[in-house]
Amino acid sequence: MPLDEPQGTDKPTMWQYLTYCYGRRLPASMNRWVAEDLAGDGAVRRHMIRYAIPPLLILAPLWLIPAPIYMRLEMTAPIYIWALLMALALNKVWRRHRLAKHGMDPNLVDVIKRKRDAQMHEDYVRRFGPRPDDAQAHSNSSPF
Repeated sequence: MPLDEPQGTDKPTMWQYLTYCYGRRLPASMNRWVAEDLAGDGAVRRHMIRYAIPPLLILAPLWLIPAPIYMRLEMTAPIYIWALLMALALNKVWRRHRLAKHGMDPNLVDVIKRKRDAQMHEDYVRRFGPRPDDAQAHSNSSPF
């Protein structure tokens, strides 16, 4: 389903949004909103914000331990930075999973990249001709 198709334009309520952020599936009437959220502009930024909050909440009590500031940083910063790095490294895999969970094409994750690189692909076709049919199997960034 391309992002241009108007299929379900409802927006989630606050409770639906909070549960959706951490894995719950929204009704099919909100598929358009989900596609835009997971594959539209700012999707990586939204993903990183959502996955920066839980480790922050888990690590926050360690700042209540009576210790020097450098010791609190030594206890929490490496774990928090690692959590953020893993969220960034796996963002595309996780967003693909979420799209598939909502019954949508996981390749929507690459829509922005395809739009950005369209001119380059048109230049390639103009210079070298169309790509072979078997090249379609390698046209997405899915690791599977």
